[in-house]
Formats: sequence, structure tokens, C-alpha cells
Amino acid sequence: MKLVIQKVSSASVEVEGSCVGKIGKGFLVLVGIGKEDTREVADQFIKKMVNLRIFADENGKTNLSLADVNGEVLLVSQFTLYANCKKGNRPSFFDAGEPDKAQALYEYMVEKVKERVPVVQTGTFGAMMKVSLINEGPFTIILDENTFQ
Repeated sequence: MKLVIQKVSSASVEVEGSCVGKIGKGFLVLVGIGKEDTREVADQFIKKMVNLRIFADENGKTNLSLADVNGEVLLVSQFTLYANCKKGNRPSFFDAGEPDKAQALYEYMVEKVKERVPVVQTGTFGAMMKVSLINEGPFTIILDENTFQ
């Protein structure tokens, strides 16, 4: 699993000209699901993500989490996080999860994040999406398998 977490003041996702997800202050999270990912792996990533303390406190230190700032989350599936560009110029996505399995795990993640964060919006799995954001900082965190080793 790979998560690209961007601290935003706002973010939205559009599919075929319609806004399908929109948040204010919080995280835009691009979600890449790999072949070997499970619900247990997803739970570990969710716990780390929602507890990240990357919002500034009254002293300007990054000490506050989503819950501390009433932050929102926009989850967007993105299999291209598994692009392998080692050979040639056309990326391979061999390590990305099979679409049906990846969609089920993505939907599981959405439900689990909703248990911990009051406002959770999503993109549309498998759709061509236009993602807009205002990244604060900019502040971007990448969580992958190396995060937990």
C-alpha cells in the first residue's frame, strides 16, 4: 500500500464535469493498493494516517492531528502510485492490485476512515478524475511499506 497525504486547506474531485467529493481543511489522500495488501495492512496505514500530527499548534509546531483541528479527508484511489519505470519509458503497473480486489479494499478503507473522521469524501474508483487542491506548506507525506519497517 502507498498513501500520498497532502495537507490541504481545500480539495475536490470532479468526474465527467460533476464534483463527486469536496473537503475543506484536512488531508487529500491518494491511495495506491498493491497486489499483496490486506485489511490488516489497510488498518495499519489508516491508524498512522489519521494520527499524523502535521497541523500547527499555537506555537507554530506541527503537533496537531486531524481530530485536533476538526480536519476532513478526501480519499482518491490511484493505482499509478505503483508505476514501475525501471525498463523503458512506458510504466508497468504489475505490482498494483487487481481492480476488483483493490476496489473492495479501497471501499473498506473509506468505511474505516469514516469511523474515525467525521467528514470523509471520495473520488470514484476507476474513473478518470480531475483533482484540485490547495496544499498548505506545501506539506506532503508518503506512507509505504518502508514506513513500518
